[in-house]
Amino acid sequence: MRDFAPTDRLARVELIEDRPRARTPEIQQELDVAIFDLVEENHFRVAPREGESVPPGPYRLGIGMAERMLRMEVRDTGGEVVADLHLSLTPLRGVIKDYFAICESYFDAVKRLPPSRIEAIDMGRRGIHDEGARILAERLEGKVATDHDTARRLFTVVCALQFRG
Repeated sequence: MRDFAPTDRLARVELIEDRPRARTPEIQQELDVAIFDLVEENHFRVAPREGESVPPGPYRLGIGMAERMLRMEVRDTGGEVVADLHLSLTPLRGVIKDYFAICESYFDAVKRLPPSRIEAIDMGRRGIHDEGARILAERLEGKVATDHDTARRLFTVVCALQFRG
C-alpha cells in the first residue's frame, strides 16, 4: 500500500464537458453520488515528472471526455494546473461494457428475484467494478497515485460519463 500524506487528496471534483450530456435521472444520481463519495474519502497524489516538483494537495479535479479520451485536469488550491491528463479508454471499453450489462441485470433482478440471486449478481458486479478500478489505476500509474477505493470511485465516474442511454 502506498503511504499517502493528509494533503494527498481531492478536495473538489467537477465535470469538464465541452457540451452538456443528457443523462437519465438514475445515471445522473449515480454520477452525483460517485463524485460526492470521491470527495468525501480519497487518496490522490500527482506524480512529479522527472526533474520537476508538484505542489502538494489537496487538489481540484476536473474530469470529462475529450475526443473519446478521458481528460483529467488537476489543479492546486490556487487554481493552477498541476497536471492535464488525456487517457485512452480502449483498455477499459470491455470492462465498461460488461459493467453496464451486469448493472442492468442487477437492477432487473432487484425487481423480481429472491435475495440469494440478487446477492450472486451483486458479487459479479463488484468483481467487474474491481477489475475496472485495477485497469484504471494501471492507466494512471506514473501520473497519479490512488488507493483501490479511490480508483473504484473514479471508475464509477468514468462509467457514468460513458453511459449512452
